[in-house]
Order: sequence, then C-alpha cells, then structure tokens
Amino acid sequence: KGLTYDGLLRTYDDGAGDVDRDFDALGLELYPDENKGASIVSEASSSSIADERVTESQRKQRTTAWAGSPHHEIVFDDTWKLVDELEILLKRLQAKQAKTGKFKSDNFDAYSDAGWSRELGPSAELSEKRVYWEETGPDYGIFVKELGALRSRADGARSREEAFDGQMAIGRVLYEHQLFKEALISFKRSCELQPMDVRPHFRAGNCLYVLGKYKEAKEEFLLALEAAEAGGNQWGYLLPQIYVNLGIALEGEGMVLSACEYYREAAILCPTHFRALKLLGSALFGVGEYRAAAKALEEAIFMKPDYADAHCDLGSALHALGEDERAIEVFQKAIDLKPGHVDALYNLGGLYMDLGRFQRASEMYTRVLAVWPNHWRAQLNKAVSLLGAGETEEAKKALKEALKMTNRVELHDAIYHLKQLQKKKVKSNGGANGEGAFVIVEPSKFKTVGEKTTLRQDLGSAIQIRAFQRITRLSRCNVDLLKKEMNEIDVPVTFSGGGGPQKSIRKPNLEGILRRLLSFLKPETFQGAVKAINERILSVLDETGSGRVDLGMFYAVLAPICNGPPNKRKRIAFDALLWRPVNEGSSQIRKVDAVQYIKWLRAIYVPSHGISEILEVHGETDSSMVSFSEFLTMFDDPDWGFGIMSTLLKLENGDRNRHGRRVCAVCRYPVIGSRFREVKSHFSLCNQCYSEGKVPPSFKQDEYKFKEYGSEAEAMKDKCMYFTLQSHKSP
Repeated sequence: KGLTYDGLLRTYDDGAGDVDRDFDALGLELYPDENKGASIVSEASSSSIADERVTESQRKQRTTAWAGSPHHEIVFDDTWKLVDELEILLKRLQAKQAKTGKFKSDNFDAYSDAGWSRELGPSAELSEKRVYWEETGPDYGIFVKELGALRSRADGARSREEAFDGQMAIGRVLYEHQLFKEALISFKRSCELQPMDVRPHFRAGNCLYVLGKYKEAKEEFLLALEAAEAGGNQWGYLLPQIYVNLGIALEGEGMVLSACEYYREAAILCPTHFRALKLLGSALFGVGEYRAAAKALEEAIFMKPDYADAHCDLGSALHALGEDERAIEVFQKAIDLKPGHVDALYNLGGLYMDLGRFQRASEMYTRVLAVWPNHWRAQLNKAVSLLGAGETEEAKKALKEALKMTNRVELHDAIYHLKQLQKKKVKSNGGANGEGAFVIVEPSKFKTVGEKTTLRQDLGSAIQIRAFQRITRLSRCNVDLLKKEMNEIDVPVTFSGGGGPQKSIRKPNLEGILRRLLSFLKPETFQGAVKAINERILSVLDETGSGRVDLGMFYAVLAPICNGPPNKRKRIAFDALLWRPVNEGSSQIRKVDAVQYIKWLRAIYVPSHGISEILEVHGETDSSMVSFSEFLTMFDDPDWGFGIMSTLLKLENGDRNRHGRRVCAVCRYPVIGSRFREVKSHFSLCNQCYSEGKVPPSFKQDEYKFKEYGSEAEAMKDKCMYFTLQSHKSP
C-alpha cells in the first residue's frame, strides 16, 4: 500500500514532488507469494501512509476529508473510533448553532492566499470558507466537556504511541473544522508525548499562526525545525514546508528580512516549490529589493502560470521599478485569473492614480468596494481619484461614505481640504490632491528676511529627513537605547575585504536589533520601518552587496535622527565610532573614520548636496586622530558636515504648531509648523510648498522675500513692532 495516484498528483501540483524521493518513500517490495502483500511503510519513510490494519472499507466510511485521504497518518484502530465519535459531536454542535443562527462562514476566495502549508506532505489549498463558532453558549460548553472525555480516552491508551496517535487525530479533526484553540490543546499534548516528533510542533505552530500568536507560532516551528534536523533523513523531505511556515510566522511579527532567509532555504532545498519562491518575492518586495523580488516572482509564475497572487505581487514590483505598462498587464492577468482579487484591483487603482488616470483608478476602487464594502482606504482613494478627475460632488459623496466606515484623522483633513478648495473655487492644476494652480520659481529668486528664516534648499532636505523619521518612527526611539545596545550586544570581530577589523552583522540579525529599538511598533508598521531603513541606509552601507553591515557605523548614522537632545545625539554618534574595533579603547577616533562617517551621513540623508568633491578637498589619507570637540566642528559644518540638523530640529519642534485658521496660498491645507510670509504680497506658504518653490500665479514678481514664523505669537509680535516703528516715524 502507498500513496494513491491522486495523492501523488497533489504533491506535484504543489511543486514539492521529487520522483526519486517519492518512489523511495513508497518502500515497495515485490513478493512471489501474493498472500504476503506489500510491506508496511515505516513512519521514518513517510508520515502520511496508512497502517495496513485499516481496511479499505473502513476508510470509505470516514466523514472527515483528510481521514479518507492517503495522508491521514492514523495508525491504530481505536483512534478511528475517536475520530468517528468526535465527528458526531461536531455535527451535533454545528446543527444546534446553525439552528440559533450562531454558526457563520465567510467566503475568502477574493483575498490573497497566505501561502502557508497546512499539511506536512503535499500542501492543500487553504479553505475558501472561514468558519466562526459561537464559543460562549451552553451548547459549546457541553461539547468541550464531551471533548475532554475523548481526550482522556486517548491518554488512557495501552501505549504512549497510541495515546500520541489519538491526540494527533483529535487535533487534526478539530483543526479541519477550524476549532483552532481546541486543536492546539491536543497538539500541545502530542508534543508532550513525543517531543522529538516534527508533526505536533508543526501543527501547533499552524494553530498559533491562525490565532494571531505569531511569536509562539515561530517558536513551535523552530522546535519542529530542530526535531527535523535532529532526525536526519527521516524528516528531511519535510524541511521546505517548515521553512516556509517559519518564514510566514516571522512576517507576522514584521521580521521580513529574517523571513527571506527561510524562504531562500526552502527554495534551495526544493527548487520547484513555487509557493516558497512567491513568498520570497513578496518578502523581498516588502523590504524594497524590487529587482530581486521580480526575479523570484517570475520564477514562481514560470512554474505555475495560473498563480494569481504571484501575478499581483509581480505587478507591484514592476510598478516600483518604473515598468508601469508591463505592470498594468500583469495586474490585469491576476484579475483575469481571479476576477474579485482585492489586492490586484486595489494596487492597480494605485498605479492608475500615479499615472494620473483618475477615472480608471476610481473604477478599480469601485470594484474593490463591490467585493469588500467596508474597505475604507479604497473608499478614501476613490474620493481622491474622483477629485483628480474633477468630479467634486462625487468626491464629496465618497468621502462621506468613508467617514461612515472610520473616524480616522486623514478623512477629516481631506474633508477640510475639499471645503477650502470649494471656497476659493481654484482651478485644478492636475495634481492628485486637488492643488490649486501654482508657478514654480527658481531658487535664486527666493530671498530670506532675517537670520532665522530657513533657506529653501535646506528646508527641502530637512523635510525629506523628517519624512524618513516619521516612516521609521526613529524620532520616537530614545538615542540612549543605541548606547544600551552597544554595551549589551556581543558582536564578533570580522575582517573585511580591505583587511580592517569590523564588528559587522548580517541584515536579518540587524533586523532583530531594530525590533528591540522599535519595540513599541506594531508588526506591519515595523515592516514599513525596516523597508525604509533598508532602502535608504543599508543599501548605502552595504556597498558590495555582501548582506553584512558595519554595526558601529550603522549606530552612528542612526543617532542624529533618534529622539533626544541634539548634543546627546552627537555624543552617541561619536561613541558608536569609538565602539568600532579600529578605535576601541581610545578616547579619540581616526580622522579618516570621521570623514568616512560624514560621507555616509550626507550620502544617506542629503544626497542632493554632493559629496565626492568636498572629501577630495579635505582628504581621506590623513592619519591624525580627532577628539569629540573636533568631531563636533566637523559635524556642524554647514557646507560639508551635517549642519542641516539645526533645520531638522526646527521641524521636529514645530510639528504641532498651527497658525490659527491660516491656510497655504498654494495647497490650501492648514499651515502646520513654520509659516513663510512673503513680505511684499503678504501671502503665506507652508513648509512643503516653500521648499518646492511654489507660489500663486496671481503674485508674479522678479523676486520673493520670505520671513519665517514658528508660531502666530511670533507673527503677532512682529506686527506689533512694525506698528510701533510706524508710530515713532509719524510726527
């Protein structure tokens, strides 16, 4: 006896088939005497072959789908009795809850498949229907009591192996019926009975993942991995499935760089595992590695051309690479394969928005809402796209609908903005946010009044750094935590290609450090932070693409944008450079390291200002040492240091400053932060419009002189001084 033909086909359909391995796993032996029959396949060869004592007629009587399959893993006759009795209990509970209207199921066909493996053999597709049981009523209480009696019977079996078999079967029946909490209890008991068996850890991990307990799921998958590696060849063929699920559990925690490692391992062990390749591509996209993501997703599609989710993610990767026309085709292919694919429709809407094709974008968002009526982001984006298309009344209706779905502040800002536009009756400039008409003035025509007014170019760079702080939430990370990490973490010294000693670290390990620094973030927000840091910082520090980063330099680059007094930020940046092996034990750093640090700082945060020429002037071959006070002079230099930090601090402190009811003369949004007032024409600009050189077309001048006000109090004080001077002048 072995795998049925259908069972074998499922293995290959999933991309996990291997002819030599699967033939060996069948363990077939030919006997001249037909009465002897085929030999029993050992558990070591395959955990999914039935025990010979279970007859074909018995198997056909089973009501559970998995129990009738060749992968049921049940060994003992008494276990079948437990399965049958549990099925009766479940049908009784389902009938009672259906009668009271408490048993519900939702169709999840429209959503992207999570991709994780439910089985240890060939992975079946996830159930299209999610079932919701009412767990508080008396009927459920009776069911749990009767279930407890079945568990006790399983534990009272003649041997430890039979008890294990019974608990595993109970767990699988409960899991199949989506009673995950109860299934978890049985799988945990199975782990106690046979700690070095892969299956109970794997299935317990699956339950925990479905229940949203990603950290605990990760720990169970790690135990499954440990058991599989300790078991040698016995469990070797299951490793790809464990790697895949471990990666997905890590993604649930927001640890996408770490997840990539496990997806790669799965793809290396089983090159035809298209799910592993799809997940690798999606994870690489999630950390901003768009070219590598597209390559992995194309591989997955080559193996499974009808893989709608892979087409959807490939479309997103191509859009990020600027290949928009091809991205539209790929998104459309995903929608053709699965017409109600929410992710593909939503992302295609975003692509049309970026291309300025607002009518098409609003159509895509309408289709998203037809599948998922409470998708507030789709409703908000539909309103914005309608606004871009010039359909103001329809946009207002869409915004009101979005407001019914959620009370988020973004919606209130959008509604206020819409009202401002209507009041002013400005013509649309074609911008997606409904900006009024404007003229962009060259930087030389923007002049400043007073020493405190920020230069337009400096403000533009500082706004970009501030946006990076917001995305990564590093402005909420206390700079002292960097010092704590340096004191507590033990990093082995390695030698780079140039021969110098370094405390370098692999990107997935660096992600673990970031998780501790940003422990207050939710997983999805942390994932966004890692993506931004990988794109902006790690891509620069990892020049050679080795996947390793100089940790001391990384801490030094983070310090200036963390939370804390400016002097402390600079001190910890200096301490991070001292912490590197080349400077360790000294109170000074090498000048070449200080110059290299400034180079990285500018390359990462102010790339538009240029670097190489400045470094050539100051020289990189200087062997002298630099004290902290000399380092400060280099750091604060406005021309070739990081003098822009003073402008960044001004933005940080003015984040919540509002200027009464004043709005920007160009974008019509309320002015937040600094207000830049043109002294001749008296119009006001917000930070963003000032940094971009936008002015209203009705105020055409040869040059514009701006004065910056941090608050309305400053503006009022300036006004009073002006009137005082005027009164003194008049006789």
